[in-house]
Amino acid sequence: MHDVRYFERFAPVYDLAMPAADRGDLAAGLAAAERPVERVLDVGGGTGRAARALARDTEEVPGRDVTVVDASARMLAEARGAGLSAVRGDAAELPFRDDSVDAVVVVDALHHFPDRDGALAEAKRVLRPGGVLVVRDFDPETLRGRLLVAAEHAVAFRSAFDAPDDLAARMERTGLNARVLDRGFAFTVAGVEPGAT
Repeated sequence: MHDVRYFERFAPVYDLAMPAADRGDLAAGLAAAERPVERVLDVGGGTGRAARALARDTEEVPGRDVTVVDASARMLAEARGAGLSAVRGDAAELPFRDDSVDAVVVVDALHHFPDRDGALAEAKRVLRPGGVLVVRDFDPETLRGRLLVAAEHAVAFRSAFDAPDDLAARMERTGLNARVLDRGFAFTVAGVEPGAT
């Protein structure tokens, strides 16, 4: 992740500044899967905002296993402190076997990855056939998106944002069947790994 050193510094107060992940947005993305979603990676998950939202689904999906993956040790310490499973790793070199998970979620983080294409390819690699990659991010072509881009660059983040259709095209180039699920300042794109029976 480009900006790991910043997240290391702000880990103890990160959850105070950031709103909780929207469970409904994530559920809509996971519903695009063509297989049961039992094992999920929250990549670039930091303190586990998305993982906590997904963990609330365990009554509906008993046995769902959600693991936070992040490059920041301090962010992961916060996730573990909240009782979440957490693994340190680079989004472009996930420490998981091929075809080993049903879903990968990346919430408010893809724009921080130095190798976005590598991260998407790694998500595809670890997905089982019919599994889904769900990316929730911010549209730099909206007014609020332009302000966010300017603010992140002002504090020396090296963020690089995709508009929804550009991200869907990026996913398609990795071999996922992608579609934009919703649009606006925040948007969701889901990419399904082909080959489900």
